[in-house]
Amino acid sequence: MKYTTRLFAEFLAVTFVGGIGFAVDTTGISLILFPEMAALAYDVFTRPRGKWASQPIRLIATPTITAILGVMITRHWEYSALAVTVVALLSLFVIKLLRSNIGAAISAGVLPMALGVMSWGYPAAILAGLAVLAIALTFWKRLDPDSYLSEGGKESRIIETAETPPRDRFWIFALTAFVFALGAVAQTTGLRFLLFPPLIVVAYELFGHPDLPGWMSRPVLFPLVCFLTASVGLLLSTGFHTEFLGVTVTMLCSIAILRMFKVHMPPALAVGLIPFVIDHPTFWYPISVFLGAAALIAATGTYSFITSKYFR
Repeated sequence: MKYTTRLFAEFLAVTFVGGIGFAVDTTGISLILFPEMAALAYDVFTRPRGKWASQPIRLIATPTITAILGVMITRHWEYSALAVTVVALLSLFVIKLLRSNIGAAISAGVLPMALGVMSWGYPAAILAGLAVLAIALTFWKRLDPDSYLSEGGKESRIIETAETPPRDRFWIFALTAFVFALGAVAQTTGLRFLLFPPLIVVAYELFGHPDLPGWMSRPVLFPLVCFLTASVGLLLSTGFHTEFLGVTVTMLCSIAILRMFKVHMPPALAVGLIPFVIDHPTFWYPISVFLGAAALIAATGTYSFITSKYFR
């Protein structure tokens, strides 16, 4: 029963994201497709007692507010390492102010800068999409999926810890330095997706919890998983004529990749959908994603070593 319920939860996530793709096809408004919606839907449906699912109002409010800030800054600043860092820090301030666990809101704030989105329709679309997600989550909880979805194991506790506010003393300095440094490389090379928005979400979780045991038993998998989901998204974004089919199949393939490597990594699902909102995605997208993810693993490993050796 647990396995069947898990499959149904994943089916709900795929259906929800596919519905957003259908809305894009129907309205012609590409801004409706917020890639991080895939991560949020997957996490709240598969973990209805998780940190993200436990804050339905903040689930709507936090990304909407950070999206407004992201559009506001993008309308006045060109893409730069400083601009991306400012957006990320403002998003963190919103998360802190609202006492929110929704780290994915950082991605909502940074995405306008990465894509050059200046339309106020972007935060409006996020608000509408997340409102529908919160309503769907409410109905899902009424079916009592908690009885069948196991959330008390070691893996679930690790995920719960990663999604709570950081407690490490120096995490904000490390995160800021990482975002600015990689942003500078992205600005210099023109490869903006070296610092793809979901990467900052993962960086927020990892720098904030450097001692987190087993977040991923083999860290080298993180760049690989992101590269695979990015490649799938790139291929399918150009291979289908409808967003509905493209995002649905991408979501299915990305979930299959997570299952194959036995990892719970919602941001990797968002990585797969980003090509659908890029005007003309090229092979540089998955390459940039791989390099950015590898840089994060190297940075967090170095940070964990330094803090454990000299500050404990």
